[in-house]
Amino acid sequence: MATLRNVTDLRTPPVNDGDLFSARARQYALERRGQTIEILEAGCGWGHGLGLTDLDCQVVGVDADLPALRAHAEARTDLHARHLGDLRTVPMPPRTYDIVHAPYLIERVPHAELVLDRIVAALKPGGLLLVRLRDRGTAYGLVDRLLPGRQRRARNAGGLPPAVYDEIASRKGMQWYCMMRGLVITEEHASAQMLTAAGRATATLCRLIAAVTRDRLPGGHSEVAMVIRKPESRFARVI
Repeated sequence: MATLRNVTDLRTPPVNDGDLFSARARQYALERRGQTIEILEAGCGWGHGLGLTDLDCQVVGVDADLPALRAHAEARTDLHARHLGDLRTVPMPPRTYDIVHAPYLIERVPHAELVLDRIVAALKPGGLLLVRLRDRGTAYGLVDRLLPGRQRRARNAGGLPPAVYDEIASRKGMQWYCMMRGLVITEEHASAQMLTAAGRATATLCRLIAAVTRDRLPGGHSEVAMVIRKPESRFARVI
């Protein structure tokens, strides 16, 4: 897969991913004082929002209609509306949202590229797409996909649903996707939350896999967080 030229080097964030996304979203909102900021929580059945309740925001959530995800989404108090169902068909009106927050969504849905296309289409030109995903292209991603007990480990690692890991659900996959859609990755950070939660034995196995593959499958991180911008130019190759 090709590498996007303007992607920043993969770094470990000085703050956790949640704080990173909240900070970028808040900055975006404060630059648009007087406007209501429309936010789409793509994957609202997991985790929490961006913490912008003190600002003028309207937040809509979408996710798959599974019992655990539904229960979490219904318990959230930050959502003004929610739509649960097949993410290929749930309502996502084109060019509606200023910010799309997609935490741990891309790797856990089938037809991930189609779902991403719908999410990008729902984003306004100049808007932000905040994506965090378990990286299929790491040693952890290989272990999580292939070893017995993958679903049990995924549930125990913070309560996340099991991952599907479509080809696009990786750092390189997202770089390729952004390049092909004319999107700009402005920040890219690695973290090891799932790797740490998996325990010492899994971490040791991941280091061994990294050594054997000469870091083709890195063993030091398990997730990637990306801040992605949809260009305002009408000539950009964006859906």
